[in-house]
Amino acid sequence: MSVQVSELAGGLRVVTHRMETVQTVSLGVWVPVGTRFEAAEANGVSHLLEHMAFKGTERRDARAIAEEIEAVGGHLNAYTSREITAYHATVLKEDVALGIDIITDILQNPVFDETELGRERAVVLQEIGQTQDTPDDIVFDRFQETAFPGQPMGWPVLGPPEIVAAMPAEVLRTYMKTHYTAPRMVVAAAGNLDHDAVVRLVEQGFAGLGDGRDGATPAPARYIGGDQREQRELEQVHLLIGFEGFAYDDDDYYAAQVMSVLLGGGMSSRLFQEIREKRGLAYSIYSFNSAYMDSGLFGIYSGTGEEEVAELVPALCAEVVRAASGIEQPELMRAQAQLRAGLLMSLESTASRAEQLARQLLVMGRPLPLEEIIGRIEAVDVAAVERTVHRILASRPTGTAIGPLGRLEGFDDLAARLDPGSSPG
Repeated sequence: MSVQVSELAGGLRVVTHRMETVQTVSLGVWVPVGTRFEAAEANGVSHLLEHMAFKGTERRDARAIAEEIEAVGGHLNAYTSREITAYHATVLKEDVALGIDIITDILQNPVFDETELGRERAVVLQEIGQTQDTPDDIVFDRFQETAFPGQPMGWPVLGPPEIVAAMPAEVLRTYMKTHYTAPRMVVAAAGNLDHDAVVRLVEQGFAGLGDGRDGATPAPARYIGGDQREQRELEQVHLLIGFEGFAYDDDDYYAAQVMSVLLGGGMSSRLFQEIREKRGLAYSIYSFNSAYMDSGLFGIYSGTGEEEVAELVPALCAEVVRAASGIEQPELMRAQAQLRAGLLMSLESTASRAEQLARQLLVMGRPLPLEEIIGRIEAVDVAAVERTVHRILASRPTGTAIGPLGRLEGFDDLAARLDPGSSPG
């Protein structure tokens, strides 16, 4: 693969993948900062800053930013997570210079106009309200909060309404100056591009970017676990059950990915077959493995009816415990094939490829060759999957639920079912 990496004088890294068969380029800036870097009194600043980057610079107002990118048929967007904030665009290959100019402008020259800030606070408050009204969204925030209570890793990405509503522009400026520095940031691009041309454009656009290397380091993540429930008059119980997961550099990271697919990653997975196909207890059930720099979360989500939850929970727990022994080679191979195919298919998307390269550079310090990733997936054996199941079951469970909870059993009973010494069934 034609992957190239350059480091500019200030420490900013640029990684590209040339894909000659496409007509587009996806590009962006990834910053290793998010919710877990925030102070309690500024929870939500990462996300609000991401919004405000599009609300005007010294050269463009908010409307001009939107009109210029869409005048060439391009797309501009951003996202905030607990450890990463990203600003990215997809344009036709002949419009790479414009894409880079807009991205560098919004991060180099934001004005944080007070009128625009007032409007955007209101927009984010509406976003918070929408999330609160969406139980299959908010249950994930509750899950994170219960797994990591009383610490930034457990705080909501959007922040509390009362903090967001009063956040001044100076907090945004200080936060950006502290964390958005050249050595911490990565520019990634994939598509029909020329690496050297991209580097020159980035170097020009970020000529005034600070080169400080003292961005704040977050406190270590401390997984605790526990139970949080909210009774609501809904049609379904939205349920999350999980455990402490695996960091990116954990020896069992790839085994955990395989385990997650095997348990609840597709129509042939154990949970889908048992809970949906055999018992008809849920429309949606799946598992996930979220990795962080020093911890992780493994979880299983399901939405089910008030009556059905009494049967679903024991069946779900039994399938998880069963996976600690008796994994069969054919299901292992199916899970590996799903991961391998998903990786290869993602290479056909310039946006996915740019995202992959940025994350690899931020987390691993280098782009990972495709052959290396596939080799690690294929090296996972039955013993490794069973070992990862034992590892997650050794942690205290986390359970969150929203909806009609009258038939949902107590947390202690649920935890007892997830004891690897119990008899599943």
